[in-house]
Amino acid sequence: MKKLILLLFPLIISAQTHRFVYQFHYKLDSTATELAAENMILDVNPDDVKFYPYSYAETDSLNIIRDQRVSRWDDHLPALVRKKNSFENTSLILMNDFFSLKSTDKMNWKLLNDTKVEGQYTLQKATTTFGGRNWIAWFSKDVNLSEGPYKFRGLPGLIFEIEDDKNNFMFKLSKSMKLPKTYEAKFLESFAGKKPLPVTEKIIAKKQLELYNDPLQDIAEAFKSNTNPETTFYVSSVQIKSLDQLKGMSDERRKAMLRENNPIEIDKAIKYPVN
Repeated sequence: MKKLILLLFPLIISAQTHRFVYQFHYKLDSTATELAAENMILDVNPDDVKFYPYSYAETDSLNIIRDQRVSRWDDHLPALVRKKNSFENTSLILMNDFFSLKSTDKMNWKLLNDTKVEGQYTLQKATTTFGGRNWIAWFSKDVNLSEGPYKFRGLPGLIFEIEDDKNNFMFKLSKSMKLPKTYEAKFLESFAGKKPLPVTEKIIAKKQLELYNDPLQDIAEAFKSNTNPETTFYVSSVQIKSLDQLKGMSDERRKAMLRENNPIEIDKAIKYPVN
């Protein structure tokens, strides 16, 4: 937190990109006893705000150093872009294709009198209901940015911490840094050279149900149509030798999708059929 204290004020004055790193703790399975953890980046640029996994920036740096074009994506972690000072978000989603989904995510906050001190910052408590969950946030008026992790924003200061009341998700600010120029994050503009296809919530739900019904459809079709005996097929590092083998793997994929159906916005969880 000392590093955060030293860097925040210069960031507000001069940086092209104000970068804040949040520790993200989450449960893919709401019945899990432990939370998974990842570092996430919130980039506040002159014209927009971007939120994505820290690992994407690491891969981007390695691509520049090694002159490579490696694409990285984790479909369990959120990635989104919005205009600065806006509740209009564009989420980037990778399934069997790369999609972009626009949403309006206005939040009604209740400011409470509770405060606590984090380093040299006084944090104030606020609550809201969003995405079918109740959220508790701690923000600081000392940092004049009405932003926060994921889609959370609109408070009179930067959000330092936010979690839901069921302890499924928690974001906590861990550090900030000053970047000399605007960080473009071009990996959010395309995946493997393909730009995202704009879709609606209804289409995303349809695609997820299709994926659930036949999670290995693409490789099954390629396996059936293959005429070269030297061609080998792998799923999760396991060589595929028969369609029956793929059927068993598909069953396991469906079980995992049922088990890990705990999105941040629980009101958008897909109602998968249980066979």
